[in-house]
Amino acid sequence: MASDDLDIPEGTVRNILDQESLKWVFVGGKGGVGKTTCSSIIAILLASVRSSCLIISTDPAHNLSDAFQQRFTKTPTLVNGFSNLYAMEVDPNVENEEIPGADGMDGLFSELANSIPGIDEAMSFAEMLKLVQTMDYSVIVFDTAPTGHTLRLLQFPSTLERGLQKMMSLKSKFGGLLNHVTGLFGLDDDFGEDAILGRVEGMKDVIEQVNKQFKDPDMTTFVCVCIPEFLSLYETERLVQELTKFEIDTHNIIINQVLFDEEVVESKLLKARMKMQQKYLDQFYMLYDDFHITKLPLLPEEVTGVEALKGFSKHFVTPYKPSISGGTVEELEQRVSELRQQLQDAEAELERRRKGKQKA
Repeated sequence: MASDDLDIPEGTVRNILDQESLKWVFVGGKGGVGKTTCSSIIAILLASVRSSCLIISTDPAHNLSDAFQQRFTKTPTLVNGFSNLYAMEVDPNVENEEIPGADGMDGLFSELANSIPGIDEAMSFAEMLKLVQTMDYSVIVFDTAPTGHTLRLLQFPSTLERGLQKMMSLKSKFGGLLNHVTGLFGLDDDFGEDAILGRVEGMKDVIEQVNKQFKDPDMTTFVCVCIPEFLSLYETERLVQELTKFEIDTHNIIINQVLFDEEVVESKLLKARMKMQQKYLDQFYMLYDDFHITKLPLLPEEVTGVEALKGFSKHFVTPYKPSISGGTVEELEQRVSELRQQLQDAEAELERRRKGKQKA
C-alpha cells in the first residue's frame, strides 16, 4: 500500500470544502460512530469558506444540541460564536398537534397519510425542504439518523409517488363523493379531495425538484462515517451500495476512533484492539481505494462545545500523524529504551519459533 501512496486520494475533507457548487452534504452511518461530531465539524469548516451554512439534524435522538452545547429547535438558530452558521433539529415524524388546523383538512390528510407506510416521514421531509428552499443558505449539512432511517429518507420521492397514486385511485373509485359530503355539510373547499390532492402534488413537486439536485454530484455528496470494526465496515458497504443505487455521489469516508501507535502500549487488550483495527483499516483502503478516507484518533475525552469542535477540526483538513517526537528528553529516552526492549523480545521470540520449526 505504501508504494501506491501517490495514487491514493488525500485523506481529508478538503475536496468538499473546495467544491463551491455543493449545496447539500449528507453525513451518515451506523449509530454511535460519531456522525453528529463529524457533521458539526464539517459544517464549521464549510462556514469558514462559504457565505452561510445550515446544519439540520434529522436524527430523532437530536445530539446536535449536545455537540454545540446550545439548545436548537425546528427553527434555524444562529450557533453561538458564529455569524453565518445556523442549526435546526427536525423531527422526521409528522405530529398532528403541531399542524395548524389539524382537526380540519390536515386531520383528514393525516388519516390518509397514516394508511400509506412511510408517507408521514416523506411529508414531513417535504415540508422541511420547502421551508429550507425559501431560505438562502449557501450550503446545507444533514446530520442524518442511523443508516436504516437514512436509506428510507432517500426513498421518500418514490414513497410520495405511491401515496399520490393511492389517493388518485381512491378518487377514481369514489368519484366526487368527498366533495358532495363536504358540500352537504357546508364545509369549506379546503376540505375537498382536490385540496388534499393538491397539497400532496405540491409536496411531490418540491421533493422531486430536490431529488434531482440530490442526484447531481456537483450539488450533493454523502459522507460516510464509521469505525474500524466489522459491523461498521459491513454497514458502510451497504450504505455505499444503496447510495450508488439511488445515484447519490459519495467519495468521502471518515473512520473515527482509530487507535494510533503513538506511545508504548503495555496493555494486551489495547494491542489486540490495534491489531484488529488495522485489519479493518486495510480492508477499507482495499475496498475504497478511490475514496478520500479520513482517519480520526480516539480521544480520552468527548468532543463537545464550539472550541473543542474547532480544535478537533484540524484533523479533517490535515491527515492525523501520530506524535512520537513530543515529550521531554527523559521521556524520549524512556521510550527508546522500551522500544529497544520490545525489539529484543520480538527477536528472541522469532529465534525461538525458528528453532521450533527446525525441530519439527
